[in-house]
Amino acid sequence: MRYVIIGAGAIGAGIGGLLAETGSDTLLVARGDHLAAMRERGLTIRTPDTTFTCHPAVAASPDEAELRADDVLVLATKTHQAADALATWADAPVHENGAVVGTAGERLPLLTALNGVASEEIALRWFARVYGVCVWMPAMLASPGEVIVRCAPVRAILHVARYPASVADDGDAALLGQVAEEWGRAGIDVPRPDDVMPWKYRKLLGNLGNAVQALLGEGSEGEDITEAARAEARKLYEAAGIALNSEESEQQSRGKLTSGPVAGAPDQMGGSTWQSLQRGSGSAETDYLNGEIVTIAHRIGRRAPINAALALMMRAAAAQGSRPGSVTPDRLRAAVLDS
Repeated sequence: MRYVIIGAGAIGAGIGGLLAETGSDTLLVARGDHLAAMRERGLTIRTPDTTFTCHPAVAASPDEAELRADDVLVLATKTHQAADALATWADAPVHENGAVVGTAGERLPLLTALNGVASEEIALRWFARVYGVCVWMPAMLASPGEVIVRCAPVRAILHVARYPASVADDGDAALLGQVAEEWGRAGIDVPRPDDVMPWKYRKLLGNLGNAVQALLGEGSEGEDITEAARAEARKLYEAAGIALNSEESEQQSRGKLTSGPVAGAPDQMGGSTWQSLQRGSGSAETDYLNGEIVTIAHRIGRRAPINAALALMMRAAAAQGSRPGSVTPDRLRAAVLDS
């Protein structure tokens, strides 16, 4: 089995590098300076207990990949980039024994290793076999060709299940069993709940603070804002009948992750939204984090003013090229809590 990781940034390259180092066949799909650096000198992974450089195959597009019937696709873009990436790869030909046997969307399984809860439904427009992934992997793209993975000996916890859960069959169990075995050798724990979406909805509560951290530059200064956003979301979850896994199950699972200092890591290593602002990417995934809470509210005829205000502030900051810490706590409180 080969793992084709579409969107090999911090999470995608982190997963791919760990897999490549432990002997799994991997292909990392990236772009720009990061792709050029991996082509020229490989991919360096830094963790609390080791640093290594590996040389997985890399590609920029399906034209460079020649997909195979035994490939597993792993989507690791940001959620707001998912539709474009899926449309690019869905119709790519799949080869077996020298012949084209179908398209990626028809033939290949797709794992959605993204934040939020929207990518699985987006993926079903193009892919017949979709597997949702709840990602717990503190990682950062430190520079082109270099990724910091902050935990050891367990590097990441990725809950995975067929989406929707109602269509799961024995073939899914066999596939995910092999994924769990191979990824486990790389220090990536792969629990397999019957339904991953309760895990992803609870993870989304945690990600509602990403915008606060990015705007303030340091999330602890805005803990009251983050908690207000989460309280608003919990009320809407209850009103909408959205199921969550228990807090105890999450704490037990996340307890396997132990972070530590990483040699050569930058002084500041924020979350995924912080990293988007730091790189000046011009966009962020907030519309699929805080914006997801707004969507739930609108769906049941309610409002989510706190999360809507955070999403608005992040859209403006990303569009203006602002860097983390561009907003003061008092200004953010005035904009969000008084909205």
